Amino acid sequence: MKRFVSLIVTIFLLTSLLGTSAFAAEEKKNADIVNNVKSAILIERDTGKVLYEKNSNEELPPASMTKIMTMLLIMEAIDQGKLKWNEKIRASEYAASMGGSQIFLEPGEEMTTKEMLRGIAIGSGNDASVAMAERIAGSEEAFVDMMNTKVKELGLKHTFFKNTTGLPVSGHFSTANDMAIMAKELLKYEDITKFTGLYEAYLRENTDKKFWLVNTNKLVRFYPGVDGLKTGFTAEAKYCLTATAQKNGMRVIAVVFGAPTSKERNAQVTKMLNFAFNQYQTHPMYKREQTIAKARVSKGQVKSIEAVTSEPISLLTKKGEKSEDVKQKITIKKNLKAPINKGDKIGSLKLIKDGKVFVESPLLASEDVKEAGWWTLYKRSFGMFTKAGK
Repeated sequence: MKRFVSLIVTIFLLTSLLGTSAFAAEEKKNADIVNNVKSAILIERDTGKVLYEKNSNEELPPASMTKIMTMLLIMEAIDQGKLKWNEKIRASEYAASMGGSQIFLEPGEEMTTKEMLRGIAIGSGNDASVAMAERIAGSEEAFVDMMNTKVKELGLKHTFFKNTTGLPVSGHFSTANDMAIMAKELLKYEDITKFTGLYEAYLRENTDKKFWLVNTNKLVRFYPGVDGLKTGFTAEAKYCLTATAQKNGMRVIAVVFGAPTSKERNAQVTKMLNFAFNQYQTHPMYKREQTIAKARVSKGQVKSIEAVTSEPISLLTKKGEKSEDVKQKITIKKNLKAPINKGDKIGSLKLIKDGKVFVESPLLASEDVKEAGWWTLYKRSFGMFTKAGK
């Protein structure tokens, strides 16, 4: 009997050691995914789940990855109707004077929003970035204030911007983690990858100043599924990249800061993308702007409004794992009063499995609701009295 008990204990210990060893080996394997860079992170876009990270909160110069925030504010302005795709944007002397990467705007030259965004997303144009900033906010300084306000809205603790371009300046910094969150927010606007995913394009077509743009992100051409987002390089920052790729319905974001060469930067991002697609899968639940519920509105021109998703919503699992027994909890704010603006947060959606919240995402107002006039309110209340008297 003692020998039998001893054998069981021995088997238990061996199993425990093997399990611990296997777990440690998996952790070590993950820890070795990326090397030769200052910091890195890999996240799944829909859930924001961190799949891998290395020094992801280290504050470093982001170089032209700064333009992810610049593009985010451009896309927001378009979404809110404050900016039109075909609107002509005039370049100021200041915008045209920007050094570094540029599309060689001349003072007074006009391009559409679509052309300017192409110049930013593909050619990393500093001049186009400043021209768009001046159009949206009136000046680059005011636009930078908007950038830093957005940083706070997103809850980023280790980012501060001093310009729209990423040109070197003291006190301008971000982290791999923060850059991934900015990229996640930008990717809510699905049109952005129509720009960042282009390998080449032209500006000033049908003129004698036709300008050929080639994407600074070579993975767009050489890694299937990569369709963005932004490279960066300065002597101080070294080679940086925030990349995104989609495969089999799963979109991931990989960020690296401080690689010694562009080749090494691409190699390290490639390793993270391979790891994500080999190990994980997503189970799509909702599309962006999908109606989830209706919310009652008081004192508005309408009595209710649709609550819609703010982003694509999915569940993330390891390859082969199931996504069954998922419950959802929808919460709508009480006592909503007009006026309400399209995009205002009016509720939240949680996906819960085994008592754990896997996803929590805001629900937004699908449209503007203006305050009702006194006559509308009078008729509404008169109708209520009439119904009550029947």
